[in-house]
Amino acid sequence: QVQLEESGGGLVQAGKSLRLSCAASGTSFRMNGMGWYRQAPGKQRELVATITDGGSTNYADSVKGRFTISRDNSKNAIYLQMNSLKPEDTAIYYCNADHPPTWINGRAYPARTLWGQGTQVTVSS
Repeated sequence: QVQLEESGGGLVQAGKSLRLSCAASGTSFRMNGMGWYRQAPGKQRELVATITDGGSTNYADSVKGRFTISRDNSKNAIYLQMNSLKPEDTAIYYCNADHPPTWINGRAYPARTLWGQGTQVTVSS
């Protein structure tokens, strides 16, 4: 079964760095678009950064210049390097991936969006 496995979350002080990792397992198919989203307490989920399978990136204004998203297509993995962390970056971070449609053993599987379980990032002042 296809899953997204996340790691790298934790508790750090303002100004420090964290690196999040997310890898898709249970599939031999390359993911299409992948990205990171976050949800802070009492707020709506928001897009943090996305990256296409071709390497094009997009960032939320609040993280531009501080966060960097990258991917390794051979591993179906993405990473988020977070520098100069601020208390307002505190949130649950979710990995997202678009799995392409497939045909296995005479059965069709439609394209679907995958989500990780979320990893907590807490930045103290």
